[in-house]
Amino acid sequence: MHCTSNYVTCAGREIHFTEWGAQHAPTVIAWHGLARTGRDMDELAQALCGRFRVICPDTLGRGLSQWSPDPGNEYCLAFYARLAADLFERLGIARAHWVGTSMGGAIGTVCAAGVLQPQLAGRIQSLVLNDNAPRLAQAAIERIRAYAGNPPAFASMAELEAFFRQVYKPYGWLSDAQWRRLAETSMRRLPDGRVTPHYDPAMVRQFIDHPRDYDLWEHYDRLRIPVLLLRGAESDLVLPDAAAEMLTRGPGVLGLARVVEVPGCGHAPALNVAEQLELVQGFIEQAESAVAQGTAVS
Repeated sequence: MHCTSNYVTCAGREIHFTEWGAQHAPTVIAWHGLARTGRDMDELAQALCGRFRVICPDTLGRGLSQWSPDPGNEYCLAFYARLAADLFERLGIARAHWVGTSMGGAIGTVCAAGVLQPQLAGRIQSLVLNDNAPRLAQAAIERIRAYAGNPPAFASMAELEAFFRQVYKPYGWLSDAQWRRLAETSMRRLPDGRVTPHYDPAMVRQFIDHPRDYDLWEHYDRLRIPVLLLRGAESDLVLPDAAAEMLTRGPGVLGLARVVEVPGCGHAPALNVAEQLELVQGFIEQAESAVAQGTAVS
């Protein structure tokens, strides 16, 4: 099944998203990581779109979405949550399951908690956190900030792809075709003809202007929905103690949280191989069945 490419204005900004399985009512929001695009979710969307409508946005300043004219105030979780709330309204989404890689997981956490956007309270039915937790390792944040804030430029696509293969090696196994698609959907050409990653370097101002943005225990502790953490077994961002604490707080106290370590991956699993896709699909389908039967926790 193929997707459609779409644009919508949310919070006054033009946001790009792909849509899969538009004929279905049950919906999944699949939100990418910090310096990535919604096209990272292609394999997941293909796996889910036989039963679910799947929406894969490009965050403000990434991919084909508009860059922010106010980076200090808009590259932060509060504004991303505002974008998400508007996206729900513009697309007529009453309720949805949420899958988020890294930053996308953090956005999902604050949206599901309903503190920053009260109109979303109770509308997110389950949450998959792909290598994201309410507490992140500072050393890894500094590593990500260093490479994301200074994107290199290359004379050729071959060089850009080689760069992506190196910096995203922790994603785990990708086929040659998947690496090529990742490169092609993650590039923009500069005025001098060189190619560079397709995002606004100013988006790393989030870590300067909003240094506590990813301290999310306050939001996580409010969750009363099923939560699945996929932790890259070699992740330097989500450490084992943070994953363990998730099982003793918030939804963990209710027995609604589950942690699965993904072998052969660091930060973050690419959600592109059968084992990972089956984990996510099974979790969402179980959560959807609970909603349909009226047994979901509200």
